[in-house]
Amino acid sequence: MRRYNYRWTKYVTAAERRRQAERRMNTLRKQGTDLQPVRIEGRKIARTFWGEAWCTHLEKFSDFANRLPRGRTYVRNGSVYHLEIREGVVKALVSGSHLYHVKVSIAKLPRKKWSDIKKRCSGKIGSLLELLKGRLSSNVMDVVTDRENGLFPLPREITLQCDCPDWATMCKHVAAVLYGVGARLDDAPELLFRLRGVDYEELIIAEADMAAVTEGKGAVGRRLDENDLSEVFGIELAEEHPASEPTRMSSGHGGVATSTQARGSVDGKKVKQVKSQTAPTASGIVRLRKKLGLSRSDFARLLDVSAVTVGNWEKKRGRLRLNVRTLDAWNTATGLTKKTARQRLDKG
Repeated sequence: MRRYNYRWTKYVTAAERRRQAERRMNTLRKQGTDLQPVRIEGRKIARTFWGEAWCTHLEKFSDFANRLPRGRTYVRNGSVYHLEIREGVVKALVSGSHLYHVKVSIAKLPRKKWSDIKKRCSGKIGSLLELLKGRLSSNVMDVVTDRENGLFPLPREITLQCDCPDWATMCKHVAAVLYGVGARLDDAPELLFRLRGVDYEELIIAEADMAAVTEGKGAVGRRLDENDLSEVFGIELAEEHPASEPTRMSSGHGGVATSTQARGSVDGKKVKQVKSQTAPTASGIVRLRKKLGLSRSDFARLLDVSAVTVGNWEKKRGRLRLNVRTLDAWNTATGLTKKTARQRLDKG
């Protein structure tokens, strides 16, 4: 007959766990690791609309609801040392008897579902501030939190991984990370859209499109011009440039001049910079954005403009009228690769 030796782990108080966590975090920082810990103040894990909606959504599913409570204590006592949200994935470090690596893979939001969400929300969101602060009408809240057709992932769209010895698919470390995502959305709700691979500013672009519908399509009132849109959405829209008139970089004396630099540098590395004596067209914007593998929001950050501006550029005809700073940023971007573009954004 086989004999099994069962050893019970020593009980460690929450206070001692926090002290251990701090020591381990300090060690990792000294080793150069950029940690993004999850901090919970009080008993409530999530406090805002987006954070609470994330947790509530996961708890609606029986498999998750039965196992998620295992992670509440862990996330509250600071055991989630690091939590990073990127497109399609959440990576984390969680302290237990050892330091465990957790990876939560989440499928990209299907294009059809995203298009339906934008359509159903059109005309009901006043601003990006309202969206990100969760100051939404009950109709919009119902759309984005819909169990089957909203923004939040379904269990079949979630893959869980942890290198701890627990046999369960959702161990307490994974459960702590899922709650940690809810806490992180309190401070950065835009990360939900990044996680699902969509651009949250497209909801506002859809607002602008709806506001600009012509009377021929049944709209009431006049078409909004760019000055109106600038006032409503707090952005500076680029103007269309006549195709026959080249736009050149300013010489700094009120005139125009071509770009004199053929090479630039990105993060200390030399990068070939394509000369551009004229501003790009809409198709040129789309081609470069897709070449770099960027969403409108990320491409806008790369050029230091708003995603709404990029959306408007991509619908223009003829050459775009870009100011000197933006044209300079465009010229630099044309010499980037997917890797160097992502490096700039990550450091941004």
